[in-house]
Amino acid sequence: MEKVSGVGGVFFRAKDPDGLAKWYEDNLGVAKVPSDYDTPPWRTTAGTVVFAPFNQDTTYFGDMKNQWMINFRVDNLDAMAKQLRANGIEIEVDPETHPNGRFAHLTDPEGNRIELWEPGDKDPG
Repeated sequence: MEKVSGVGGVFFRAKDPDGLAKWYEDNLGVAKVPSDYDTPPWRTTAGTVVFAPFNQDTTYFGDMKNQWMINFRVDNLDAMAKQLRANGIEIEVDPETHPNGRFAHLTDPEGNRIELWEPGDKDPG
């Protein structure tokens, strides 16, 4: 059975994303999301994790009532998507491969958006 291998990021809406990201960096040491693929992101002992406040009006999390979206790292996105579909779960795999990997989206039973991430060549982890 395919399993997620860790958390790839936590994303949430914020009134002042830049200010909030700076507060977390200044007070807790959580580095802001880099603006390019050459700057290393915040790392945990388990691997890369993205901590990214988003604008309150973002549509990236799906339904506007959702205040957060979790990103799980996976080793094999195609195998995971096949497994989820076999269980009757709708999943949308992004056809584009990005420098930092491949992505897919689904929702949990309560409508919370979930992002799956298969890290690519530009993942420093």
